[in-house]
Amino acid sequence: MSAALDPVSVIVAKRDGRELTGGQIAAVVDGYTRGRVADEQVSALLMAILLRGMSRREIVDWTGAMIASGSRLDLSGLRRDGHPLVTVDKHSTGGVGDKITLPLTPLIAACGLAVPQMSGRGLGHTGGTLDKLEAIPGWRADLTADRLVEQLEQVGAVICAATADLAPADRKLYALRDVTGTVPAIPLIASSIMSKKIAEGTSALVLDVKVGSGAFMTTVDDAAELARTMVDLGADAGVRTRALLTDMSTPLGRSAGNAVEVAEALEVLAGGGPPDVRDLTLALAEEMLAAAGRADVDPAAVLAGGKAMDAWRALIAAQGGDPAAPLPRARHTRQVEAAASGYLAGLDALAVGHAAWELGAGRSVPGEAVSPVAGVTWHAGVGDRVHAGAPLLTLHTDHPERFERALARLDGAVTITAERPQVPGSRVLGRVE
Repeated sequence: MSAALDPVSVIVAKRDGRELTGGQIAAVVDGYTRGRVADEQVSALLMAILLRGMSRREIVDWTGAMIASGSRLDLSGLRRDGHPLVTVDKHSTGGVGDKITLPLTPLIAACGLAVPQMSGRGLGHTGGTLDKLEAIPGWRADLTADRLVEQLEQVGAVICAATADLAPADRKLYALRDVTGTVPAIPLIASSIMSKKIAEGTSALVLDVKVGSGAFMTTVDDAAELARTMVDLGADAGVRTRALLTDMSTPLGRSAGNAVEVAEALEVLAGGGPPDVRDLTLALAEEMLAAAGRADVDPAAVLAGGKAMDAWRALIAAQGGDPAAPLPRARHTRQVEAAASGYLAGLDALAVGHAAWELGAGRSVPGEAVSPVAGVTWHAGVGDRVHAGAPLLTLHTDHPERFERALARLDGAVTITAERPQVPGSRVLGRVE
């Protein structure tokens, strides 16, 4: 790195509120990826970005530098029966009980599209898709690029870990953000997500931007800003991108954890499941089909016809899993009873996520093992009638000494009222296109 582009000058420029040049951004990202810029210096720059923000041009340049740090997949040649396969992907910003990827990916494959779903592992209270799927005996997350392409052509869907050479700068930067308190910076969240999605080569993308206590974005305004930033980044890169803002003030469905969420996803694929999980799955499916130019397909009809379940079984088997194997179950459970009779008016998503994490469903540091059986299930949704002394939640773990910490996290998480609360008709709060 030349003297004109030394790390300290870049830090000072952003600290003082100035725009960084494309050259400065490229030099810092490349230098950090190659180990030529120190963690301490990039930590300072990330904090300056959190406090000072970035212009749209800076975010585009930062995203481009992260993409340029590795390779890009070319999925334009995908074929099935001699016909081109259109690719479309979905990304969620993460929430408690967010198992939508599990039923949605095979559903879109059953609609005739290809879904290159590169997912991540959980950190903290938001569970990771790969952690959930690894509760299935034999299932593996790591695929080579060649195997990924082959599976897309054969099955129409892949859910896997990102390959090591896909935006490697993001892997290093995310780990640093997590230990420096800079995860919530909108420019950094947007560029992290979009660098990987653009590099994976999908032609269309739908974003599920969560809003509420269990999400990174706790206000609709912040979520809308993040969604707009990501949609613009996708458009600039030639990826047809749209976003839904969805509610995460209460946890999604009736379970948070790993195996317990897979079980719930299977209920949806079988035509049942919690109404909010089913409805959001279909809402996102409609957006994905429209973004891919297939708005003529009715995902509800495909789901009802059983083809999505067939695609699920093919997806799991293709990655070494046994779709017929029973899911693991926790050796210990503890019930939480309703403290009063009335209506469930609130169940705090963040508290439930923290409880699941305490039970072993999440990790404190990258690479830490998670328990496939740990989690929380709840037996009523907001607006449902509950009775004093009846089971309201069940805690699942192999380590009963964890129960007390999980219960402490749930203190104050449940609100019961005498009058039935107004229940929103949909989790979808808005859309950005």
